[in-house]
Amino acid sequence: MRIVTCAANFQVKSKAGNVREIIMAARFGHWSTGLLTSMNDPEMVVESDDKVVVIKDKYPKAKYHFLVLPKEQIPSLKALKPSQIDLLNHMHKIGKEIAFRADKDLRFRLGYHAVPSMSHLHLHVISQDFNSPCLKTKKHWNSFTTKYFVDSEDVIKAISSNGKWSVDSEKYSDLLKKDLRCHICDESFSTIPSLKGHIVLHDVSVSKKSL
Repeated sequence: MRIVTCAANFQVKSKAGNVREIIMAARFGHWSTGLLTSMNDPEMVVESDDKVVVIKDKYPKAKYHFLVLPKEQIPSLKALKPSQIDLLNHMHKIGKEIAFRADKDLRFRLGYHAVPSMSHLHLHVISQDFNSPCLKTKKHWNSFTTKYFVDSEDVIKAISSNGKWSVDSEKYSDLLKKDLRCHICDESFSTIPSLKGHIVLHDVSVSKKSL
């Protein structure tokens, strides 16, 4: 399965001839709706069925980083209803299959950002090596390694039990400002480069204890 780098992502945009649209969208604040465009971009789509579309993240934060999106128009976690539990289970199932096909020996997590920045519900399927030039900031790191990243199964349980997804946005947003810590051993680091240099020393294969 081909890995998309940050540089490749830019090339995909250029090939599509949508540079002007992208610039205009960013200027007018429409970048948050970019997932809807990617769902219809053959360069980004990995697979699809009658319920979901799987795409490559344009700016992957790990060696493998996919997004599972429902074809049904669901803007965010807050819009979910108990009647959509079957859909969430299907998204989880597809995510597990994609992860296994990408690298059956590498550990993955499936989950959602508690307060997503992009419009349209999307499930992250991300390998735990975090080996990517696109992972550059504390916000990037903390959005996938703190409680800001909510496991898929926990979201399903919350919707099943409470009938909706409800969180304190301010509380969760504060998690993005936490100090940098290794997601494996909890060692503290002052910079992203030093953290990334440390991560490669860890074994993130499925044979090791899960996060």
